[in-house]
Amino acid sequence: MRKRNAVIAGVCVAGVVIGLAGVIIFRGFRDPGHKMVSKAGFVEKQVRIGEAMFNYAEGPDNGPPLLLLHAQHMDWFSYTRVMPRLSQSFHVYALDYHGHGKTAVSVDRMNANDMGEDLSLFISEVAGEPVFVSGNSSGGIMAAWLAANSPSLVRAVVLEDPSLFSSEYPRILDTVADKSFAICSRYVDLGEGKGGFAEYWAGAVSDFFVKQVGFDISPVLVSSINVYRKANPGEPVEIVFLPEIIRLMIRGMCYYDPAFGAGFHDGSWNQGFDHAEALERISCPALLLHANFEIEDGMLNGALSQEEADRIAALSGAEYRRVDAGHVIHLEKPDLFAETLEGFFLDA
Repeated sequence: MRKRNAVIAGVCVAGVVIGLAGVIIFRGFRDPGHKMVSKAGFVEKQVRIGEAMFNYAEGPDNGPPLLLLHAQHMDWFSYTRVMPRLSQSFHVYALDYHGHGKTAVSVDRMNANDMGEDLSLFISEVAGEPVFVSGNSSGGIMAAWLAANSPSLVRAVVLEDPSLFSSEYPRILDTVADKSFAICSRYVDLGEGKGGFAEYWAGAVSDFFVKQVGFDISPVLVSSINVYRKANPGEPVEIVFLPEIIRLMIRGMCYYDPAFGAGFHDGSWNQGFDHAEALERISCPALLLHANFEIEDGMLNGALSQEEADRIAALSGAEYRRVDAGHVIHLEKPDLFAETLEGFFLDA
């Protein structure tokens, strides 16, 4: 009887949550980041570069150009908490790279080398001069690619908890991140394309939500995404009751092409791109920001083990800084992140 009552209570609570979420969703909640970047003078733009139609947000020309490359599963919007401050000292370009946001590119260019070539063209044709680059997670890999392979275009680089080494195959199989990439691979195998991936992913990672918020919100989240899509067609999915980092991840997932993650799971994304060799060729000033991580039952939960972080710093000559924060440092500690970029880049 107690078990039955608990189940009934749980269903009732879920129903109330979904109902409240529906009210909020139908009111058209918009993340505060929209107003923040608009007030700071940012404009969202599109430009065709070679085979890619890039989507990006550009700020006012208040200094040297700064290119921001987001984490996988997200989009340029994840930087909205730091873009207004950074735009006071830099000419900021926050870019959606391949498989993310509103950028459109063929699946066969979703690999490190083709992406690097396209990003180099973006710098040359849009920024028009060498840039400072900061990249987070997979964006950090691309920041390292640019510094190594297009040195004339990169003045200095910040690697924000980059998944260098840990994302190479077969090392990737011993990381918690590969659970998400395996989901991407299964979805690609279903032949569903991009549509509906956010709901599919949210329904498959209940353990992730239990760790993040203390209980499984997958059923509520899947329903909320569906409700939001119907109520706000064509708009990014932004669900107010979610913690900020999960809210922005779900927003990114609704644009995300799972073929990108599948390439990490099977090793094709890094094919022809050796991380150690690239790091050895970085000659510009570099800073490595290393966020928190754990080793759980032999699996890396985070972007970098200490050994991998030390190896990156040794090979690239990067300055190393340990940061007590989660993987997306610029979301969890935006003031510290912006201050760090200002200090490092403007002194470079």
